[in-house]
Amino acid sequence: MTKLAEMQCEACQVGAPQVSDEELANLIKMIPDWAVVVRDGVMQLERVFKFKNFKLAMAFTNALADLAETDFHHPGILTEWGKVTVTWWSHSVKGLHQNDFIMAAKTDELLISGK
Repeated sequence: MTKLAEMQCEACQVGAPQVSDEELANLIKMIPDWAVVVRDGVMQLERVFKFKNFKLAMAFTNALADLAETDFHHPGILTEWGKVTVTWWSHSVKGLHQNDFIMAAKTDELLISGK
């Protein structure tokens, strides 16, 4: 499979299929720092990013906001002193779509690229 961070999100409509159990097992291996969580019956991807201070956490949050706007797919973001919790899921399918894994990989790339 193509590196997730290099892939583009596809338009996701209500009724689009969620990832299958087999797809989930394969995709999660590609983003090993992310956890699958279930909230209110909705499967989501979540990761906590740690930073030395609030300013660095905010810079990451702002870079993530720019990424989300560019790809028109928006996460849950909780910014606190020294950490940012990011949660990806597709509202339209009430769960996980391949787009969420793509965006999680792109979120990881923000740390590598320093944006």
